[in-house]
Amino acid sequence: MSTTQTPLPPVVDADAWRRELDALRVREKAATRELDAIAAQRRRLPMVELPEYTLEGPEGPVRLADVFDGHSQLIVYNHMWSDGNEWQCPGCTGFTSQFTRLDVIERYYDARFVIVTNGPIEEALAYRTKVGNTMAWYSSAGSPFGADMDAGPGEGFGVNVFLRDGDTVYRTWHTNGRGTERLSYLQGLVDLLPYGRQEEWEDSPEGWPQHPTYAQGMGSKEVAALYGEGHDHA
Repeated sequence: MSTTQTPLPPVVDADAWRRELDALRVREKAATRELDAIAAQRRRLPMVELPEYTLEGPEGPVRLADVFDGHSQLIVYNHMWSDGNEWQCPGCTGFTSQFTRLDVIERYYDARFVIVTNGPIEEALAYRTKVGNTMAWYSSAGSPFGADMDAGPGEGFGVNVFLRDGDTVYRTWHTNGRGTERLSYLQGLVDLLPYGRQEEWEDSPEGWPQHPTYAQGMGSKEVAALYGEGHDHA
């Protein structure tokens, strides 16, 4: 007998469950192979040479080529920003809070992963501390870099990838909007759960718990409460 008022998936015997799982597994494996093929095509993309950009870092102005910190590859998350706001984009804040062990990509994949925002560097670094973010942050407030990378002021977020050859930097890939959550471990795990992300846009059975996107979960305030300065992270 159910002990909750929340609707539950149908209950079947083990053989019926196995048949349904096997049918789903066909689609899951097909999706995996398609993602492999997409990654193979991505590795064959051409690239475009960029002009020299100067960003602002914690220690002052820094060339984009030097943001690589000696590595040949660079991933930039272009974080949405509104100058002077106490809380910045909940999606960006929640997404980037997940990346805490970036020494692995630096040590073994010759790459670096950083945040660039259009906000003033002082505000950006203060917000970084407030929400307990551990990534390196840079500002493009005095540069056309954000706009040129399809993530200018008021334009939203983006993910850009670059390759460096000496002091010359090339742009190799870009995306924004839906799909970037595939880079996140959180949504990948939550998508395995019977109730999913519980967001109202999802195609879920009638009566499944749902709420507006960002109404609960890893929003800006929640991230700060979990990881921000002055909180117990034990």
